[in-house]
Amino acid sequence: MNILILGGTRFLGRAFTEEALKRGYRVTLFNRGTNKGLFPGLEELTGDRNGDMTALKNRKWDAVIDTSGFAPHHIRKTAEVLGDIGHYTFISSISVYRDWIPAGIQEDYPLQMISDEKLAESEKGTLSPYEHYGALKALSEEEAEKHWPGRVMNVRAGQLVGPFDYTDRLPYWVQRVSRGGQAIVPGRQDRPVQMIDVRDLAAWVFNMVLQGRAGTYNATGQKETMEDILQTCKSVSSSTTDFVWADEAFLLENNIKPWTDMPLWIPEYFPLEGEKEPWKGTFEISIEKAVGAGLTFRSLAETIRDVYDWEKNRVLSDRKAGISREKEKELLQNWSHKLKL
Repeated sequence: MNILILGGTRFLGRAFTEEALKRGYRVTLFNRGTNKGLFPGLEELTGDRNGDMTALKNRKWDAVIDTSGFAPHHIRKTAEVLGDIGHYTFISSISVYRDWIPAGIQEDYPLQMISDEKLAESEKGTLSPYEHYGALKALSEEEAEKHWPGRVMNVRAGQLVGPFDYTDRLPYWVQRVSRGGQAIVPGRQDRPVQMIDVRDLAAWVFNMVLQGRAGTYNATGQKETMEDILQTCKSVSSSTTDFVWADEAFLLENNIKPWTDMPLWIPEYFPLEGEKEPWKGTFEISIEKAVGAGLTFRSLAETIRDVYDWEKNRVLSDRKAGISREKEKELLQNWSHKLKL
């Protein structure tokens, strides 16, 4: 197949590119050119979804993988230059859903919405795509279907993990556990967590493309427990880390922000800011439809081992998630004091 991949090659786009090359496909990359040279020999076209996309004009590809569409105008502009295509895969997100309150959310759960005013701001480029990320992704799914009816696969991805994961959500825990000592951990030990290795996602998507499959699929991982994840990190790095499980109330009282300060944690018993109910279903999204369509998963140990190997050679000046060692020591002292009261 002749494949066009829209988006960068740092993490998700890299996984798709490597999978396509492994299968012997012809690959063209289209992005802003900020990470050129990673795949020498591949055709790399430079452009911007918010600006000039003329490099794609008068070209034909069998299938398009879109990892960088954040708003409906991105899809519309792409359709204007590409015209008719055989298959379009849009990497969406489970963030399209109105909330993650109940367990087992399926693809027909209500979606986020955005006002016409905010949508217009998005079109003008005056609104950050992350400010209404879920709603804009939902509208992008609709926009793609308008242009290529019956040939669009919307992949509502969950927490993506694997080597080269610059979000630092799983890498924070892999690296923290490898250092040993006492590590403070949020919530209960058997709290569920869903993650999907980007390499498993890429392999499944290309299988679906080959079959010409369309439709919308939740695509996150099997449920693990937080303890399973941490114990696997401990085993992979041969560390002697002791886990200190702090309850959610304590962490929130100490101004620890879910997801950013403590990656892979959304409170189960307290609502997020601006919400009325806790989002208990965050890591219990239904993936029954995708699994029925052939989605499979490598072992948790393999993913964590590969992330650990990548971390060992990583030059890092600024993590995007997690807390500092100093903050962790402060929390450990406060938690110990609370337990003595």
